[in-house]
Amino acid sequence: MVARGIVREAHVSLEALQVRLKEVRDRLDRVSREEAHYLELATLEHKLLQEERRLRTAHANAEGAEREKFALFSAGVRESHEKERTRAERTKNWSIVGSVLGALIGVMGSTYINRVRLQELKSLLLEAQKGPESLQEALRVQAGNHRGQQDELRALIGSLRAALAEARRGGGAAPEAPAAPEGLGLETRESRESRALLEALPPQLGQLEQGLGRIQGELQAVRGLLEARVQEENTRVGLEGPEGGGQRWEAGAVVRSLEETQRTLGDQIRTSSVHSAAFSYTAAAITVSALYLLLRGAG
Repeated sequence: MVARGIVREAHVSLEALQVRLKEVRDRLDRVSREEAHYLELATLEHKLLQEERRLRTAHANAEGAEREKFALFSAGVRESHEKERTRAERTKNWSIVGSVLGALIGVMGSTYINRVRLQELKSLLLEAQKGPESLQEALRVQAGNHRGQQDELRALIGSLRAALAEARRGGGAAPEAPAAPEGLGLETRESRESRALLEALPPQLGQLEQGLGRIQGELQAVRGLLEARVQEENTRVGLEGPEGGGQRWEAGAVVRSLEETQRTLGDQIRTSSVHSAAFSYTAAAITVSALYLLLRGAG
């Protein structure tokens, strides 16, 4: 702007000088060379011509300076644009690098979290597998107790049948007078033994039912714990891959095996209850028959 102002001032001064030089030349044209005033006008014209040359030189120098300033300004603008473009490219490159690093960190973090959750799920499944093993051991123990009690019941039924057979044989020999008191005492003693065995039967059946009920309660508790843990892991872990599906399938298989075991145990409990009731009714019928035969033989 300063260089442009200098050029403008030089141009205005040159135009004013040219106007004045034109006036002087007009006056010289009207004045005769013989007059003394002509010399003054000629001297003034000479000075104006020198001044015009100086102003033209100054104007040319001002225009040259203006062109140099404009060239420097253009170079500065181009350099500024180049720096801005370089900065924009650098910012874009850094943003790309940052986004790639962020994506890598996110993938690594998600992989680590999924691995930790898979480890937790595996440990949970191992605990669930250990649970059924201990449950199977308890079931085997209770099954052994159940078999022992069944053997005792069979022995009791056998003794009752033997007592009934002896009572029938004693009833057939009742007309013999000398043997009646001894047979009656023997039958009475056997009836007392049968009554004692029948009285000892309900506590054993109660213990059997308590043991089976305790096993069923433990089975339901283990099943509830497994279902709660599996549900918690399914809600907490968002696994969509085949590995996560396989783990969930294994957990479901464990739960289904526990349900099947519970149903089997329930069937065994119902069967044992039916057998116990049948044994009780049979023992009661045998006892009543034996007492009837004993009383008839005594009569």
